[in-house]
Amino acid sequence: MNIQEIFAKGGPAMWPLLILSILSMSVVIERIWFWGTTLTKEKQIVNRVIDSARRGQWGKAHQIAKQSSNQPMGRFLYAPLRLESPDPELFRLALEAGADEELAFMRRGDKIFEAVIAMSPLLGLLGTVLGLINSLGSIRLGDIGTSSSADVTLGIAEALISTATGLIVAIISLAFYRLFQGLMFGQAKIFRKAGNELELMYRQNWPYPKSQLQILETDEEEESEETNEPLLKFPLIDEDNNNSIPETEKRPKPVKKSESLEEEEKEEK
Repeated sequence: MNIQEIFAKGGPAMWPLLILSILSMSVVIERIWFWGTTLTKEKQIVNRVIDSARRGQWGKAHQIAKQSSNQPMGRFLYAPLRLESPDPELFRLALEAGADEELAFMRRGDKIFEAVIAMSPLLGLLGTVLGLINSLGSIRLGDIGTSSSADVTLGIAEALISTATGLIVAIISLAFYRLFQGLMFGQAKIFRKAGNELELMYRQNWPYPKSQLQILETDEEEESEETNEPLLKFPLIDEDNNNSIPETEKRPKPVKKSESLEEEEKEEK
């Protein structure tokens, strides 16, 4: 008996079970890809940021976290470093907010797993009940021990296919659900450890990291504002002596005429 025959004998409950299995496997594939890329890069990001902060190079730590913002660990470490002149308490609150946001993102797909785990056995049981109703509805008391009872027994066996299918879908979904939950809990421990270490170094060096981050932000603003090239400055030349005048020397301001002289000029005109 191949898969098509099993699916056909399972009854109408096999179709919703098929949809639930497709949803579950799509989430499994997406989560495997996510955790594969996250776990292979987070250790390198943490080591680079923590080492830069330990040397007092908070500007470099800021740049590394910003460049790694496409990863959960990079976004978590960049959350406090992107603030403008944070005090230690605000630095800690930014770390906590970043951790909560990233852990919530890591729980994506859990609701689908929970729905599949809860609904699959119930749908399988429903398919079995419907199969039993069809099988036992045609039997009579006088048919016991005859060929009709053998057909009923075969119908009951086929009705149990949907229950078995629902349990298989639920068990596989539950296994991956627990696996991803364990990875998320482990990630929370790594966030807590890295965040505590970064906060401790910030408190020890404060307010030096504050001034260094201010300088870095000022440099970034100046680079973004510089859109035109600076004009060339030429020294002024004295036409009488052909000597250059330093730029620091200012030309004398023109003397304003007094009011009496202006009135005399008007009368002469």
